[in-house]
Amino acid sequence: MVEKATISVTELKDMIQLGAERLNEQAEYVNSLNVFPVPDGDTGTNMSLSFSSGTERVFSSNSETISEVVKDLAKGLLMGARGNSGVILSQIFRGFSQSLEHAEVLNASELARAFQGGVDTAYKAVMKPVEGTILTVARESAKRGMRKAEQTNDCVAVLESVLNGAQKALEKTPDLLPVLKEVGVVDSGGQGLVYIYEGFYEALTGKKPKSQPISMKVDLASVAHHDMEHASTGEIKFGYCTEIMVHLGEGETVTDEFDHEEFRNYLNELGDSLLVVNDDEVVKVHVHTEYPGKVMNYGQRFGSLMKVKVDNMRLQNDDFIKRDRTDEVIEKFAEKKPYAIIAISSGEGLNELFKSMGVTNIISGGQTMNPSTEVIVKEIERANAEQVIILPNNKNIFMAAKQAQELMGDHVGVIETKSLTEGLAVMLSFSPDQSLTENMEAMNEAKEHVLSAQITTSIRSTQIDGVDINENDFMGIIEGKIKVSEPELKNVLHQTIESMLTEDHEIVTLIIGEDGSEEIANEVVQVLEEQYDDYEFEIHQGDQPVYHYLISVE
Repeated sequence: MVEKATISVTELKDMIQLGAERLNEQAEYVNSLNVFPVPDGDTGTNMSLSFSSGTERVFSSNSETISEVVKDLAKGLLMGARGNSGVILSQIFRGFSQSLEHAEVLNASELARAFQGGVDTAYKAVMKPVEGTILTVARESAKRGMRKAEQTNDCVAVLESVLNGAQKALEKTPDLLPVLKEVGVVDSGGQGLVYIYEGFYEALTGKKPKSQPISMKVDLASVAHHDMEHASTGEIKFGYCTEIMVHLGEGETVTDEFDHEEFRNYLNELGDSLLVVNDDEVVKVHVHTEYPGKVMNYGQRFGSLMKVKVDNMRLQNDDFIKRDRTDEVIEKFAEKKPYAIIAISSGEGLNELFKSMGVTNIISGGQTMNPSTEVIVKEIERANAEQVIILPNNKNIFMAAKQAQELMGDHVGVIETKSLTEGLAVMLSFSPDQSLTENMEAMNEAKEHVLSAQITTSIRSTQIDGVDINENDFMGIIEGKIKVSEPELKNVLHQTIESMLTEDHEIVTLIIGEDGSEEIANEVVQVLEEQYDDYEFEIHQGDQPVYHYLISVE
């Protein structure tokens, strides 16, 4: 094997590119490793889209140094992170980037320290790290790399040790997380990370390591298209789509200290469709304006221009410029509202329910379609409110929502609602007359008194927590645990609701999905009302995918 004392910028970019391709090829396989046999496994899709966002940033910039390349990767991952797996992945490469911040060359020692830096950052980002997950795979692989770097100056040998450590740690994940062993799979997030490292190794050595057989490819273009925001008018007022990225505090043109609100307010006067996202080092701007030069000049008052992109929208396809954006323009320039509540929801009926309870902004998403950090940030900007509350309504969106909150500031709060029904329930405790802190306290307290359940179908036969599950069975999942599984939907719905009833609750809400039966719902509720006259039952049409029924008891 050819030894390499250092890794060049070109080689590093090739590693990133092939890591993204490797994960993309195997995304559906990673999805299939979902522990629960429900049709919502999306770890592979989330990780692939997240890493592809970082890769796109790398190849759309003019980075010429190791530190710039990994910083671009980290920035792209940060904004494109989807789901908890994508956010953790973004934190791994954020730490990787920070470790190489001042690196002029990427040698074996620096490479090993970068992998270890990724582990340190990722563990700090997770409140309660669980062993047998992607974190374990990252940690054990970095440990192997550090040991190897003490013995050799060969980057290839270090990377090979990292990959071998990741593969061995992945194999052991079922021994650390009992539910994995029970179902007979390895950790999906860990598997995704292994595929990235395999791509790194193949790009650096030209040798393709052994791995799982390729499954179906994810159509990144079609998924990404879903998140695109087409905005245009028949007569464009602001004709230049302008994007800049500024390295804060750097360069000879710096005259002012950066203040997010002041910066955003100035740019808001230059156009519309404004997005300003920043961390301690970089601010990214997207705006439609007639004066792209003014945007660039203003940015230079705070730092050096890292990226500039200007498109003349008047020359774009007629299919786009004919679309009306009057409502958006009005909203952009409207007076700032005192409150906005953003809910991630799926299904027309559920969207209307949320709006009827006071939710102002809906992000389409949930199971199988987790919105990225950037999508949530955009919605916060679009909400144009003094105070913002986010309802993720899905555990896999918590970290992306939190990451968006950290980027936007203290006027944004996140209520960690783990289900759509929980999100609806906490809205009863919201008061527009209360402060953000008071509302957060009241809504979090209300969340603790809600039991949530879902009814869906099994996509494979397995056994979990002593419950035998057959493929195509209907399952009742209460607070994340499968409690009921059998072929008859009516029986599963009845048993699930009945097992949730306690003396501490009095209201049962049943929401019918697009595959649910209103007739069955009415039949089950009628029987339960006769048996339990102390409870109030409500039925709503939610139209949500994946779940035949959503249930809450409060």
